[in-house]
Amino acid sequence: MQAKLEVLLDAAGIALPEGQKRQLIRYVELLDKWNKAYNLTSVRDPAQMLIRHIMDSIVVNPHLRGRHFIDVGTGAGLPGIPLAIVRPDSRFTLLDSLGKRIRFLRQVQHELRLDNIEPLQSRVEDYAPEAGFDGVISRAFASVGDMLSWCHHLPAVPQGRFYALKGQVPAQELLALPEKFVVESVVTLSVPQLLGERHLVVIGVR
Repeated sequence: MQAKLEVLLDAAGIALPEGQKRQLIRYVELLDKWNKAYNLTSVRDPAQMLIRHIMDSIVVNPHLRGRHFIDVGTGAGLPGIPLAIVRPDSRFTLLDSLGKRIRFLRQVQHELRLDNIEPLQSRVEDYAPEAGFDGVISRAFASVGDMLSWCHHLPAVPQGRFYALKGQVPAQELLALPEKFVVESVVTLSVPQLLGERHLVVIGVR
């Protein structure tokens, strides 16, 4: 997996310290191990996990602004765990409603010694943070509208942003945004060896 990761990082033009590479590989190993009992992801091949989970997550890193983020509907910790590894000076709250996923994330936190993540079990509509976040990240929502509706209380105003990871550009969804939200950018993401389109939609709060 080390060689595979090196090839993918080189293709993406991403340079990482050796320690971060080891953490990313260990995360994939844990995900592969726990997946057999917990069904955390439909991706079964660790080599595909490197492409579809690790690289698909960390290509977002250059586009994030701020230091305090929440990954809503994080599932197995995606994209929050890979981003927390490559962005050690930022903090990530990993929110999910299923206990088995949070148990997995706490094990990852322990084994990888990640002190910049906080796994939390809660439905997003029931979660009331003490302060708003610089970025609200998700790749789990069916639509941008649902993300904004359920997570409207999470970003700090006015600097907080929503970061929606999408396949194709959801043009019709973006035309139907409520007035208080504005599309700041739609970024085409390049993920080595990944079939299909990937985009990052960045939405600000007026």
